[in-house]
Amino acid sequence: MNPALSAKSSKPNFRKGGVNRLPSWFRQALPDESVFRVGQLISEFNVRTVCQEAKCPNISCCFKSNKATFIILGNRCTRNCRFCVVPKSEGKEMELDPSEPQRLSELVKILGLSYVVITSVTRDDLMDGGASSFVETIRLIRSANKEARVEVLIPDFQGRFSSLKCLADSRPDILAHNIETIRRLYTHLRPQADYTRSLNLLSEIKKINFEIITKSSMMLGLGETKREVILTLQDLRNAGCDIVALGQYLAPSREHFPVRRFVALEEFKRYKNIGLELGFREIISGPLVRSSYRAEEVYESLQAACYKLQA
Repeated sequence: MNPALSAKSSKPNFRKGGVNRLPSWFRQALPDESVFRVGQLISEFNVRTVCQEAKCPNISCCFKSNKATFIILGNRCTRNCRFCVVPKSEGKEMELDPSEPQRLSELVKILGLSYVVITSVTRDDLMDGGASSFVETIRLIRSANKEARVEVLIPDFQGRFSSLKCLADSRPDILAHNIETIRRLYTHLRPQADYTRSLNLLSEIKKINFEIITKSSMMLGLGETKREVILTLQDLRNAGCDIVALGQYLAPSREHFPVRRFVALEEFKRYKNIGLELGFREIISGPLVRSSYRAEEVYESLQAACYKLQA
């Protein structure tokens, strides 16, 4: 039996076996006036961010640098991943706000963002999984600033090829989909997701348009072994994934799956080296790394590398 499950109750006892004390490298600077300014604008436009919803440890650093990862398709998710703090739909009917893409694009213009990262909750209740909302958001952002670069982090659309193609045809600069964890932990941590389906999605993107840069992300410290991390990296590379982000999992509350261990800095460095040897174009690996960690800098470094090869 999984040690996180109590024999006397059907409800997971997530804290059992967890690690509670944060290492010193998670200490972050206190927010200043610029951070509160960005937060206030986000609130005024009724736009949501991963930074706030997922309690990201990098929020002050990103807001201070005028960066944010935006969430579309509402504020509730139709899935029940054990590590995620985003509220769940619990079978309740949810509406889609048609004004959301417009509000987000207006906020992007006011903030003067040249690189925009957009993700979403999973909406299995929608026929296209929300792909059309992604497309409209991308269109409006580029209409406001044709030079803007857009990175999207998408759900699996339940494997619908039509939804994926619709989104890929809008030509985001980076198209990301997170594997999140190793295959063995999917049944318990991501019961409504499928490891193979996520790999297939990344493969299909390259079949639709080989030039689109693909990206995935993985949390460490959930109970995976080092060998399983390496096997997952190999699976991602075989799926044509270009970029991988590896970061330390932090439990958002005592009700969520606990941290099984804090990964050492040297281990993160080792995974980075292994990933580069496997042929990834970039590996971002470290305790504070998240899906969109330094996304603009990573994109620019890839572009610079392309220019050097063409020169």
